[in-house]
Amino acid sequence: MAENNTQNKAKLVSETRRRFEAEYVTDKSDKYDSRDIERLQQDDNWVENYLIWRHNVVDETLKMIDESFQWRKEFSVNDLNESSIPRWLLEIGGIYLHGYDKEGNKLFWIRVKYHIKDQKTIMDKKKLIAFWLERYAKRENGKPLTVMFDLSETGLNSIDMDFVRFIINCFKVYYPKYLSKIVIFDMPWIMNAAFKIVKSWLGPEAVSLLKFTSKNEIQDYVSAEYLPPHMGGTDPFKYSYPPLVDDDFQTPLCENGPITSEDETSSKEDIETDGKEALERVSNEEQTAILKKITPTEPTSKTDENEKVDSKVKAFKKPLSVFKGPLLHISPAEELYFGSAESGEKKTLIVLTNVTKNMVAFKVKTTAPEKYRVKPSNSSCDPGASVDIVVSPHGGLTVSAQDRFLIMAAEMEQSLSSGPTELAQFWKEVPRDKVMEHRLRCHNIESSKPNTLMLKDNISSLSDKAREDLYLQLNRLLESNRKLEDQLQHCIWVQQLLLALTVVLLFLVVSSFYSKYS
Repeated sequence: MAENNTQNKAKLVSETRRRFEAEYVTDKSDKYDSRDIERLQQDDNWVENYLIWRHNVVDETLKMIDESFQWRKEFSVNDLNESSIPRWLLEIGGIYLHGYDKEGNKLFWIRVKYHIKDQKTIMDKKKLIAFWLERYAKRENGKPLTVMFDLSETGLNSIDMDFVRFIINCFKVYYPKYLSKIVIFDMPWIMNAAFKIVKSWLGPEAVSLLKFTSKNEIQDYVSAEYLPPHMGGTDPFKYSYPPLVDDDFQTPLCENGPITSEDETSSKEDIETDGKEALERVSNEEQTAILKKITPTEPTSKTDENEKVDSKVKAFKKPLSVFKGPLLHISPAEELYFGSAESGEKKTLIVLTNVTKNMVAFKVKTTAPEKYRVKPSNSSCDPGASVDIVVSPHGGLTVSAQDRFLIMAAEMEQSLSSGPTELAQFWKEVPRDKVMEHRLRCHNIESSKPNTLMLKDNISSLSDKAREDLYLQLNRLLESNRKLEDQLQHCIWVQQLLLALTVVLLFLVVSSFYSKYS
């Protein structure tokens, strides 16, 4: 069944591309940015986003793509950067990305009190919204956002329905699939009448995605660690510019987790220790089977034991999906899977493969340095070689979907040494545009669900070919499950858009009320 769904999706994607090229691009290519047309032909996920939002109706999908592409060219979305936005808008901190909700979705903050309705600046403010959304979309292809409308200390001159409608359209048409929900904080009671207008914009399916909150309810959606003090939170984050807020790594980063003082050369010892711990968790039957394979007279060297331990670790942790970057191939491609404490295996593996002809220096950073041990976190990789990085929660701490890892890589000249001192100096001098970056999310696997980490530990007796086939099948099942979850989120996204529109209408009603009676 899953295979049929995949085939149907592929057919719809192919048909959408063919018809868009034939019915919209021919003799009308000046309407669109050529880079968007090229991406549409290459990025299956982008096409699927539009199809899902239009319930796989190709005719409606084509209309949506047409409208979206015209808007992208009008706003020069592909060329938006910091220099495209007036500096004062970046400095004021009215719109930015920071933190995560309880479901692990990124928070898109809109501090309404910093917005003053002004026709002279409205286009720049719209470009700022587009700038942040495009920046996020390029990094997190398809992962939803939670919009945080902060109405605290908001006056009538901040209410701008045209601006709110634009924000809603961004999620409704231009960035389908990206909206998780809209959390509205501290809305004035006088704006309740505007809810009816917003409701008509959003439609009945999306209204449930609007979450009206105060200090008492806000933590139902966002934990205190990502809420500012005026919302009852404990987040010490203070927006400032420059530099531009890094939407994934705003807090100080630790490269080695809580073991920064340890020598990276000890990583081999760590792997051996980790392997021994894993072997201790193998059932008595497996241990007996292993012992039977070793004859009493057969000598077993220390090197052989280490190789068996090392292969054992890699056997149940080796990831399958691959991100193919210009310097490194990184596996897994998007998410680090950690087993639960109940399953007994919480460590995971990142595999880096150098695809260049030069040595590549790499660093691994995390948003939660107090939680994780990363070995090695700052080293180099020879041409064509691979490096295994072991990541494990420190001291039994819990893995969170909000945690992120950043892998940075840059080519080194052959004459440079790769010692700790030389690497430290190299990272100080390497130009920013020469650094490849890739981000990984964390995923904690429940022990009650079948997963590759648990099953791998129980099939060590299988042949390499059989084990590889089984791993591939399990990986396909996990991928299918994730896609089904994405589809459910997409269906909900319409409801979320409706909620956002409701907020905008509320703003307009309040402003008109005050204008009438002031």
